[in-house]
Amino acid sequence: MKVARKELNLLERMYIPEVLRGMSTTIRHALNPRHNVTRQYPEVPTPLPDGYRGIPSLVKDEDGRLKCVACQMCEFVCPPEAIKIVPGEYPDSNVEKYPDRFDLNMLRCIYCGLCEEACPEEAIFMSDVATFVVSSREEAVLPKEKLLEIGGVRAGGVRKWASK
Repeated sequence: MKVARKELNLLERMYIPEVLRGMSTTIRHALNPRHNVTRQYPEVPTPLPDGYRGIPSLVKDEDGRLKCVACQMCEFVCPPEAIKIVPGEYPDSNVEKYPDRFDLNMLRCIYCGLCEEACPEEAIFMSDVATFVVSSREEAVLPKEKLLEIGGVRAGGVRKWASK
């Protein structure tokens, strides 16, 4: 089947009407202040959307105790193997373990949030920290102390220290 097409005139063959139509759209958007999307970052920070997944961080409970029990679920579920935990034991406590070392390699982390979902103690959360800048590869491996500094205190949730 042959489709009949209309013959193009000289202007249409040179694409001038389409170029002018595109330029008019560009000029309209440039002159309209509602469409201004340029941000003066970092002077004017951009608000983060709900559900934003930033750097994973460890949290303490309202009494200042680390919530992590070194169950290593986050380490096992991490696809790029960015988390390394060395468990330690409390001598006399109803809590069996704590993380003696908890290292997070941010060069490997893919911000997937699986560590947060796997944690039965609600000890690791995806923070709202959007920027992460280091000057060496060694600085990109965050120790437990830095992760606690980012995470802070989170009240509620699982209370591992409560007596049975």
